[in-house]
Amino acid sequence: MGASQTRLEHNYDDLTEKSGFSHEQIKNLYQRFQQLSGNNEKISRDDLERIPALNNNPIRKQIITAFFDKRNQHQNDVGSLDEIGFEQFLMVMSHFRPVNSKATEEEKATVRKQKLRFLFNMHDTDNDGIITLDEYRTVVEELLSQSGAIETEVARAIADAAMLEVASTNVPHMAPDDFYEGITFEHFEQILKGIEMESRMHIRFLDKNAATMRCGKLSS
Repeated sequence: MGASQTRLEHNYDDLTEKSGFSHEQIKNLYQRFQQLSGNNEKISRDDLERIPALNNNPIRKQIITAFFDKRNQHQNDVGSLDEIGFEQFLMVMSHFRPVNSKATEEEKATVRKQKLRFLFNMHDTDNDGIITLDEYRTVVEELLSQSGAIETEVARAIADAAMLEVASTNVPHMAPDDFYEGITFEHFEQILKGIEMESRMHIRFLDKNAATMRCGKLSS
């Protein structure tokens, strides 16, 4: 662990430039990474599966998958990883980082697009650039069926109705027999237009000391 920590210290400036996190935030995130990995240099899906804070999250599967999705590494790559190292972990966590208060309007717009792209990727599971009805159904069913109060068929009907509304909004002149392939990223941006996402996206992990991590910050 000592050697890994030394390499990390030498890399602080590079990691800050890539992720936008401060040295202190990177140090805190590295400590959390070490806790999750059992002091190993890589984290697996099984490591994230054991996080208590995610147990009751209705989109737990999508959150865990997002960490191993190459699309979320800021490198324009596609595919899935079996394990990730700390830098890859940090790149995913950067999507949850609040916007710097001193950021320009252009920088804020870039951060917003990155956050929306991250959310879009969570739903576009086959990486074809479209959130299909089946993909949308899966998410809605998981969200609504988690409590057991709503049956799967009802959740599916709600998803279908929501997708139909999205279709009518994005393609207002669709003929009755037209087929709506799904939500493109451009449509996704329009759906969430006006909704403040920059400070709302956060992820919470509970460590052995019951500390909470929000966008790279630790608090009890």
